[in-house]
Amino acid sequence: MKNIKLSNGVEVPLVGFGTFQITEALEVEKAVINAIKSGYRHIDTAQSYMNEEAVGKGISKSGNILDLAVSL
Repeated sequence: MKNIKLSNGVEVPLVGFGTFQITEALEVEKAVINAIKSGYRHIDTAQSYMNEEAVGKGISKSGNILDLAVSL
């Protein structure tokens, strides 16, 4: 997976898993868990999506939080 360097020097994966328009909490959690298991290391969310709590739970439940980039 290719990374991109941000202006602050942090590198994040170029391709991320988007959570826009996934509104049902359990569906969001499952989608994030499956994305991480599939190899995604960049999870995109935003306050306007109104699902960031479920995204956080999915990340936590995935058991793999050490090498993830989350864009808000």
